[in-house]
Amino acid sequence: MTNIMTKKSVGSEEAINNYYSTDQLIHAYESMLLIRRFEEKAGQLYGMGLIGGFCHLYIGQEAVVVGLQSALKSTDTVVTSYRDHGHMLACDMDPKGVMAELTGRSGGYSKGKGGSMHMFSREKNFFGGHGIVGAQIPIGAGMAFAHKYKQDGGVSLAYMGDGAINQGQVYEAFNMASLWKLPVVFIVEDNQYGMGTSTKRASANVDFYRRGEAYDIPGRVVDGMDLFAVREAGEWAVEHARSGKGPTLLHIKTYRYRGHSMSDPAKYRSKEEVETIREQHDPIEKIRGFLETNKIVDDEGFKAIDKKIKAMVQEAAEFAQTSPEPEIGELYTDVLIDA
Repeated sequence: MTNIMTKKSVGSEEAINNYYSTDQLIHAYESMLLIRRFEEKAGQLYGMGLIGGFCHLYIGQEAVVVGLQSALKSTDTVVTSYRDHGHMLACDMDPKGVMAELTGRSGGYSKGKGGSMHMFSREKNFFGGHGIVGAQIPIGAGMAFAHKYKQDGGVSLAYMGDGAINQGQVYEAFNMASLWKLPVVFIVEDNQYGMGTSTKRASANVDFYRRGEAYDIPGRVVDGMDLFAVREAGEWAVEHARSGKGPTLLHIKTYRYRGHSMSDPAKYRSKEEVETIREQHDPIEKIRGFLETNKIVDDEGFKAIDKKIKAMVQEAAEFAQTSPEPEIGELYTDVLIDA
């Protein structure tokens, strides 16, 4: 059985007193639910043949990005890997534009030319979606260098998967970030499996939070199925970076319910394992239970939230199917800039 919980986890439900107001917590729940429903709809559209290429869903990992993004300021920047839809939505990108990009339409964030893995928004300080494993980490360090150079007080968040942590360019970025004390938070979203292999079969040491020790980068391991734990760790890491102390490394243990991509049947794990995680550690159900137990949201309130999120996702799906396809001439735009 895959172990999600960890004795080194750094948070608890008491964090609500320090990090979330009631309204902020409800917003966090809505954001997590939006990601879940959006990804479910994306999976449906992929099955209908409306989304081409690769499509990597974020279902099960929602607390990670929502918890961390809630610790940021508007000046901060984000970069991640190809499992990126959840990060876009957590950065407040329009679900219609994200879904339209998935279907390759001109109304998408990259005008239909980037697809699932390669879209971005300068307005929302989200710089991709990157299809090459680990390639976004040096970019994240570069973004942190820009923050330091401009003295704008910003922090860069650079997300990666557990497979990327073994890539060479990651450690080159670690060394430079520590040497120059760049304001960057490196995040390993450890969802327990690479493309089709358990982390224990692919990594000689799975204590990923220790991978920065050789570069004097402090690390923490976090229960990624607990929104409060993620937010608390995020506050620590972001403050460390913003105060000029340099990079940190967060090893966030989470779990993906679907295969690595839509073409992956995930036969390398049992249905019982997935169902046990869903029943005992689902991040959305955990926050819903907290809201319910503490009488923050009642049954009618949950119904209203569900209705609102369903309408948003349906609107995004309709926009994605009705937005026009890019003109042929669009192939020749955005490939060169005069500087």
